[in-house]
Amino acid sequence: QVQLVESGGGLVQPGGSLRLSCAASGRIFTIYAMGWYRQAPGKARELVAGITNGGRTNYADSVKGRFTISRDNAKNTVYLQMNSLKPEDTAVYYCNADTRGDPDESYWGQGTQVTVSS
Repeated sequence: QVQLVESGGGLVQPGGSLRLSCAASGRIFTIYAMGWYRQAPGKARELVAGITNGGRTNYADSVKGRFTISRDNAKNTVYLQMNSLKPEDTAVYYCNADTRGDPDESYWGQGTQVTVSS
């Protein structure tokens, strides 16, 4: 069992920055990849950024060059640094963890609202 708790969302001006955090607890040794997804009203949930336990990262084209995903293994925490935010980034952001188990499982945080508005 894995529990994920997100923090760091809020209201920010266009061009501003936010850092989202996702703290994992439980059977964290089973996690092999984590990521951030987002869902805006009327749109499908989409992968924003992902990172494997080997450090491989991938990003949605819409955020590449502006967002950075990173991990702090000592703190069991994944971060999403969001710079140069645009109104189009407004969404609920969800932390995800994929685990190896019997069977494999995906876990989700409760979501944190990010609003980019002037």
